[in-house]
Amino acid sequence: MSDFEEFEKQLSENRQEREKERHKRRSRSSSPSRSDKHRSWSKDRGSRSRDKRSRSRDRKSRDRRSSSRDHKKHSYSPRRTRKKKAYKYWDVPPPGFEHITPTQYKAMQAAGQIPTIALLATSSTSGVAVTPTQVPVVGSQMTRQARRLYVGNIPFGVTEESMAEFFNAQMRLAGLSQAPSNPVLAVQINQDKNFAFLEFRSVDETTQAMAFDGIPFQGQCLKIRRPHDYRPLPGIAEQPAFHVPGVVSTVVPDSPHKLFIGGLPNYLNDDQVKELLTSFGPLKAFNLVKDSATSLSKGYAFCEYLDIGATDQTAIIETPVMVQVPGLQKVQNSGLPTEVLCLLNMVMPEELVDDDDYEEILEDIREECCKYGAVRSIEIPRPVDGVEVPGCGKIFVEYASAAECQKAMQALTGRKFANRMVVTKYYDPDMYHRHEF
Repeated sequence: MSDFEEFEKQLSENRQEREKERHKRRSRSSSPSRSDKHRSWSKDRGSRSRDKRSRSRDRKSRDRRSSSRDHKKHSYSPRRTRKKKAYKYWDVPPPGFEHITPTQYKAMQAAGQIPTIALLATSSTSGVAVTPTQVPVVGSQMTRQARRLYVGNIPFGVTEESMAEFFNAQMRLAGLSQAPSNPVLAVQINQDKNFAFLEFRSVDETTQAMAFDGIPFQGQCLKIRRPHDYRPLPGIAEQPAFHVPGVVSTVVPDSPHKLFIGGLPNYLNDDQVKELLTSFGPLKAFNLVKDSATSLSKGYAFCEYLDIGATDQTAIIETPVMVQVPGLQKVQNSGLPTEVLCLLNMVMPEELVDDDDYEEILEDIREECCKYGAVRSIEIPRPVDGVEVPGCGKIFVEYASAAECQKAMQALTGRKFANRMVVTKYYDPDMYHRHEF
């Protein structure tokens, strides 16, 4: 017999015993006469009915309490301990953060100590999870200012849609977009003051987008800056780690490679000064300092070359250099005139490969230079396959006297040769005769 059947049998026996005891108590009590009983029954039928229902409820209540006590008394089955099921998805720490709680992780993420990216694992057809990919997540309100960029010097009449489309396309072309969707979430344009704000989906993409500072857009070079209320997040880089080819930044950071260019006439614009400086090599950053009231040049600029070796080519630090443009009288680091004039930004190495082209260029230069004095010799280093030729792309003209060389410099500086602006400087005669170009 099972425990349950035994319990039911005992419960039934207890109920029968209680019924017998109640019957004995009623039989011992004195009973009224028949007529009284009849009258009482007729008078108090409703009362007796209510008493009967009350006694029935009391009896059921006592039976339930008794059965509960009996069940507890005769039940010896041990309480089963249910094991807590381990979560497969909730509160699972990311790789490398198993030692911290979810609350600590959220606090570190809000403080910017953890990049706001989500690791989404992709599965193959066999059901095996492959390496997760990092997908940027839209940041919270706390990181909003770190996800916004100021864009100045925007073209007149540009729309928010076209600007968002331009930056989304540039981010994808440069490989800076970290997910298939668009990295730019919103664009706000102030047409009256000619600037805009871009909002990106992640802090890291915002930082990398600063590499587009100086990028041309509809004929305008955009200026990209952080907002005034920007506050750096701890553990997050503030400068991009990527340089966009062909883009010259408008901010020249302080470094050992930062160059100062002085003595520039105030009527020269950015493109003209950049054209002079690019003759020494491609620029990484350039800033022509202008007056805020008149927007005219203050006569000096700062620059940094993409190739550090180009800094030595300019000879601004090692040797005095005169870089002249038309109308420039006072030149920074002018130095003393010599008999040898170096002409820059006139020819490209590939233009000197063919013998006929080389002779034609040499004849044109000789004919023009002879107008300003007696030319003793001309050297134009040519490229050689498999050999790095020093001074390739430069032209050296030796005059009979330093006065004639100075006259030629004043006449040739700023002229156009093959649609390029000519840049000149004096050269050391001893180095010229040793062919140290």
